[in-house]
Amino acid sequence: MHIQLSDHFTYKKLAQFTIPSIGMMIFTSIYGVVDGLFVSNFVGKTPFAAINLIMPYLMMLSIVGFMIGNGGNALIGRYMGEGDRKKANELFSLLVWVSFVVGTLLAVVGFLTIRPISVWLGAEGEMLEYCVSYGNVMIAVQVAFIWQCEFQSFCVVAEKPRMGLYITVAAGLTNIVLDALFVAVFRWGLMGAAWASAISQIVGGVIPVVYFARPNSSALRLVKPRWYGCDMLKACTNGSSEMVSNLSMSLVNMLYNFQLMKLAGENGVAAYGVIMYVNFIFVGIFLGYSFGVAPVVSYHYGAQNHPELKSLRQKSLNLVGLGAIVLTAAAMVLATPLARIFVGYDPELLEMTCHGFRVYAVSYLFMGLNMFGSSFFTALNNGLISAVISFARAFLFQVAAILVLPGLWGLDGVWLSIVVAELLSLGLTVVCLAANQKRYQY
Repeated sequence: MHIQLSDHFTYKKLAQFTIPSIGMMIFTSIYGVVDGLFVSNFVGKTPFAAINLIMPYLMMLSIVGFMIGNGGNALIGRYMGEGDRKKANELFSLLVWVSFVVGTLLAVVGFLTIRPISVWLGAEGEMLEYCVSYGNVMIAVQVAFIWQCEFQSFCVVAEKPRMGLYITVAAGLTNIVLDALFVAVFRWGLMGAAWASAISQIVGGVIPVVYFARPNSSALRLVKPRWYGCDMLKACTNGSSEMVSNLSMSLVNMLYNFQLMKLAGENGVAAYGVIMYVNFIFVGIFLGYSFGVAPVVSYHYGAQNHPELKSLRQKSLNLVGLGAIVLTAAAMVLATPLARIFVGYDPELLEMTCHGFRVYAVSYLFMGLNMFGSSFFTALNNGLISAVISFARAFLFQVAAILVLPGLWGLDGVWLSIVVAELLSLGLTVVCLAANQKRYQY
């Protein structure tokens, strides 16, 4: 059954439309985890720690993809809701090619700064060389990764969420197969894992560009772009919440690693790396739903269909709330078996990881609602409120917590920081939703 953005969404239809986006994010998370899994088990703890130390910086370089993808997604959806398909296609094309230019510039910056950043983060000796070599390979495919991030959103607003899932699966399988071949069979070490990820990102970023450049059955196509300065600015400001969220997350992860190096050394960074890899899968469910429902919200906002907006908000809060309870319980039960997959070879590291993840998992009770709240305002083309929620959640509250709590409770203070930050953010999200209810009539 083909579902259109203009449809009325029941719980069943909402699930059918968003499940491909959820699957896409989960699979993206899983194949992102594969690098860590192979490196930890086949290369060693030091290269594994090196990946986790430099990864936040590599993610910082890709934030433009999240900003343009989500901000442009909301604006394109609004124009489609208003019936202006021509402008939607022209703006879509403009965003894709601007991303190419910006991504190329960011790659140059990355090559010039990867070594000094690694030193600043505390890497030295063997770990420093691992950070630089892995980082250089990933920076080389910066444009492809930015496109991959963007098209996870663009495929949804093009009414082709399943295509986005298929492309993600293709990229993920590429990474998994090549990791097994390069790392486990050929024994190319960390560089094998780096090239496996790089090739998979080329698959995930270039295939959708080729698809949308040709005649296709979706609601969007790459055409000759026109310069829409105001819309370009609007897309960037509207997507600033996602940019702020990802930039803040990268900076905060650096701060976490810095604190962990002081409190627990290489083991602390490795334990946090395992928690983050597993966390990607759990958070992928929340992110996937938020990305999946956002174009629907944008469409009905553009069409001024206020009853449907209200229905979407309430149904989403119910679904995300239920998911939060289920995921928290699952994390508690699965903490040990999941950690054992990565670091079962080191009993001390395994114990530290399991304990840290169980404390960290309490944050899932609040995290999904905060993510949906920020995404909801992005979909309503209110980038300011979305950015405020994202900045407070991903940076302000977490920085305060990670600076204060370890001084009170040591290593447990590190794991508790995310819980405190998400709880404070939930209060802010509830206030923002309540304060803007009349304005948007949701």
